[in-house]
Amino acid sequence: MKLCQTLRNADRFRTVFDFGGREVAHWFPGHMAKGLKQMKANLKNVDCILEIHDARISFKTSHSELGFYFDLNKPHLLVLNKMDLADLSNKQKILKKLENDGVRNVLFTDCLKQRDDNVKKLVPLVMELIKTGDRFNREENRDYCLMVIGVPNVGKSSLINALRRTNVKKGRASRVGGEPGITKAVLTKIQVSERPLMYLLDTPGVLPPKIESVETGMKLALCGELNTELSWTIWWVKMLFVVFISRLPYSSLFGCFVCRYVEKYDLQEPSDDIQHVLKRIAVKLRKTQRVKAITGVGNITVTIPNYTAAAYNFIRAFRKGELGQVLLD
Repeated sequence: MKLCQTLRNADRFRTVFDFGGREVAHWFPGHMAKGLKQMKANLKNVDCILEIHDARISFKTSHSELGFYFDLNKPHLLVLNKMDLADLSNKQKILKKLENDGVRNVLFTDCLKQRDDNVKKLVPLVMELIKTGDRFNREENRDYCLMVIGVPNVGKSSLINALRRTNVKKGRASRVGGEPGITKAVLTKIQVSERPLMYLLDTPGVLPPKIESVETGMKLALCGELNTELSWTIWWVKMLFVVFISRLPYSSLFGCFVCRYVEKYDLQEPSDDIQHVLKRIAVKLRKTQRVKAITGVGNITVTIPNYTAAAYNFIRAFRKGELGQVLLD
């Protein structure tokens, strides 16, 4: 009943957000530039490229700087990871859009699962792509080498560990973490299959020096692929929440999400009033802070909601999938 009422009232929400002429924060530290050079230098020793995207923003997590492999005719497989967090009710539409962009080889994965049938399909699919292409200077090599690329925190290291767990029955070989920037250099070869003998190069996540739009930056930051801790101010954290809350309630595809966040934080209904929503969340979580206020009779200490803590809690809940499966593209 609450969902039906929400969707009927959807026209009350803003369809766009005024960013006031602000530009998106950029994050392109030195290890990214160095990593990109290393990737290009190692490309001649690679048989196939594995490009990893976050399935929630499958069209926003790549950029022209990572398109260098197309010039060399390298076989290419797009892996849409974190499928457990994405709304894939219309998977064919996603595949169709990718095909229109020239991407035909796509695999959905959830690399954190101990058993993922899709991960088992990766090596046979890669072998099929390699056999249909030309290995050039690697024709005589009996082993195969892959390179995994993508923006930070999309699960490149998790994919490597999942392949090792599935194919060679060994533990993780690459560090993983919930924040971007864990891998900072192109590593040595890591074995991910015995038959056929296959190795994989882990690489650092690389973002474009200039992100194309504020909205793209917002989506990357929401999914934890832009380092907000290092380069984004508290204002941007709040803005992330505003954009997220104001854009999602429009489509019935987000019905599950609407119910989840309204119920989780005891809201009466969805709202794009940032002050109201953050206050409700702060009250629910008992997130408050004491500040000094100047009055006509002197300074007094008052307790107010901690809006920043409320915003961080909401974003963390989204990243963990606690607010349901969504698709931001």
